[in-house]
Amino acid sequence: MEGSAGSTQLALIVIDMINTYDHEDAELLVPSVRRVVPVLAELIDRARKTDVPVIYANDNFGLWRSHHGELVSTALDRPHSDLIEPIRPDDESLFVVKARHSVFYDTPLAYLLSRLGAEQVVLSGQVTEQCVLYSALDAHIRHLGVTVPRDAVASIHPHLASAALEMMQRNMGARITTAKEIDFDRPDTGAPASPQDGSAHTQAR
Repeated sequence: MEGSAGSTQLALIVIDMINTYDHEDAELLVPSVRRVVPVLAELIDRARKTDVPVIYANDNFGLWRSHHGELVSTALDRPHSDLIEPIRPDDESLFVVKARHSVFYDTPLAYLLSRLGAEQVVLSGQVTEQCVLYSALDAHIRHLGVTVPRDAVASIHPHLASAALEMMQRNMGARITTAKEIDFDRPDTGAPASPQDGSAHTQAR
């Protein structure tokens, strides 16, 4: 990691997508995840091809003896493995295990991003109105630029997701866009937007 400091300005964060979907509200979440997975898979692939770090920040579901390999294996063994396989971590992926909503809360993510030289993050995954929202706030207060592709985040309640995206844009200066609009070759992809910029992009899909 020492040799990678300052090597990039942008990182793609994949939030809580290694999931067994046997928890409360899963039946409401899964249809949204099914729409998101192909988009996210393409986004991850483009990030990898441009050497942008892909960091999986994932809940450990209270399994304090687990590691990321075990979390992936467990998810792949469950009925919704088709939602995991297209976006599974590869050998170059980085992994941060979290225990609460924000990807920054009591995790080494902020330090990892600083070692990578990343000043901007693209937040993807689930759930828009919960973990993505709280992670965007924590990124903002750490002076990180935030981009959220609205078609690469999944929700339980679409109306709350729409409100969350608007909050991220208006209150946190996040850029709300689509996955296809993200250009990993441009260092300003995650630059904060002005509060008025892109207000038409706040609708969850």
